[in-house]
Amino acid sequence: DSVWFRYTDDVWTLQDVSFVVPAGTKTALVGETGSGKTTLGYLAARLYDVDRGSVSIGGVDIRDLSFNALAGLVGVVSQETYLFHASVRENLLFAKPGATDEELFAAAEAARIHHVIAALPEGYETVVGERGYRFSGGEKQRIAIARTILRNPPILVLDEATSSLDTETERLVQEALDRLSEGRTTIAIAHRLSTVRDADQIVVLDRGQVVERGRHEELIAAGGRYAALVSRDAELEPPALV
Repeated sequence: DSVWFRYTDDVWTLQDVSFVVPAGTKTALVGETGSGKTTLGYLAARLYDVDRGSVSIGGVDIRDLSFNALAGLVGVVSQETYLFHASVRENLLFAKPGATDEELFAAAEAARIHHVIAALPEGYETVVGERGYRFSGGEKQRIAIARTILRNPPILVLDEATSSLDTETERLVQEALDRLSEGRTTIAIAHRLSTVRDADQIVVLDRGQVVERGRHEELIAAGGRYAALVSRDAELEPPALV
């Protein structure tokens, strides 16, 4: 509510941003590079604190919640995924130490990564290596998605796939993100406009301010900033919102 945020003293990254994400719905944050969409998503997980205004869950300012309580409520899946120098199993168990093999396998299946892990010489006991070098970027992101599925948070902040992934990997990552977000309150930081059409709400940001809000069809009909982005996106190959 009325969120203001800046990384430096002289430039506001977000200015008077307000919107509501109803429980169980998906809100997509859309805008060009520098619009503030990624910052806004991360404020929702309290990776940063707002300078003015507030971010609330169920009417409670997240600054009034302990970090453990907030971590139990909000799961974050970013494109920069950190894996521990340990086995795949241990990386997954970090999210839920008491998880059974059946739970691990089910989470990995839902994240479209089980077949990759099972094909490794030591399967789930394979050590991922420093910074997860054994896995591609898309594979690491799907392991992170499996980890979040095990945690089972009611609220998600998703940094969606970008054009840096090849087409097949992007499809697998997006499928995993879609499975993860089913039935959960989701804030999606969208880099490809093709992923936001089914969102319950699209929030369009420009230079740190909300300039439009609505569903895909409504915003197209309005002929404003979102419609212009969609039109430009359709003319570019690959799309330029990164």
